[in-house]
Amino acid sequence: MTTPSDRMPALYIGHGAPPLLDDPLWSGQLAAWAQDLPRPKAILVVSAHWESAPVMLSASAAATPLVYDFGGFAQRYYEMTYESPDASALAARVAAMMPDTEPVHEHPSRGLDHGAWVPMKIMYPAADIPVLQLSLPTDDPYRLLELGRRLRPLRDEGVLLVGSGFLTHGLPFLREFRIDAAAPGWSTDFDAWAADALARGDIEELASYRTKAPGMPYAHPTVEHYIPLFVTLGAASDPETPGDQLIDGYWMGLSKRSLQVA
Repeated sequence: MTTPSDRMPALYIGHGAPPLLDDPLWSGQLAAWAQDLPRPKAILVVSAHWESAPVMLSASAAATPLVYDFGGFAQRYYEMTYESPDASALAARVAAMMPDTEPVHEHPSRGLDHGAWVPMKIMYPAADIPVLQLSLPTDDPYRLLELGRRLRPLRDEGVLLVGSGFLTHGLPFLREFRIDAAAPGWSTDFDAWAADALARGDIEELASYRTKAPGMPYAHPTVEHYIPLFVTLGAASDPETPGDQLIDGYWMGLSKRSLQVA
């Protein structure tokens, strides 16, 4: 019988960009976080970089190729690998959890995008844990909360659930592209609002971000980096119980605030 102490948490993390791999502060924070967690049997990632409906699963074979879905970076980032083990058992389990009215498409060739492999390469560098990716099928917070609720039982089976995004992501409005660049007002305002709502477990407030969050729409001109948060919150034992905000601060002016829920 699984007890609460045996249950894996669910995470919402900022995944940065490939240069995160070379940032000693943020990569160190992610690595230390992983070391403090129970060792997962498998990892399921919902990344901002795969929006597709119906729900889709990445290729589950061992050593699934990576998706280099970025441009303008050093060549070495395009040569990196992350050869994780076979995740077909997890793929079958996830597919079975979805309702008959929402069949899951298992993609035969789609690899892990950088929203998955960049943080996993830092957190679990040995690549010895099966990793599977699940697409974002909607931008509706309540439908994503329900998706997280469906996935919640996986936590009792040793699966680490990870929503991977960026708490602010106004790339078109950045003026400096240094890791230590000052955060714009729209980024700090949105971050402070989200930190307060998360600390209160206020799901309604978080879901009303389009109209209630300061800094919009600059903080999220498109919303795919924010909404993986709702899959994580839905997977919580009680979505309205505040989680632990274990990483904060800014990276190129964007909020890297990250959350762990029990």
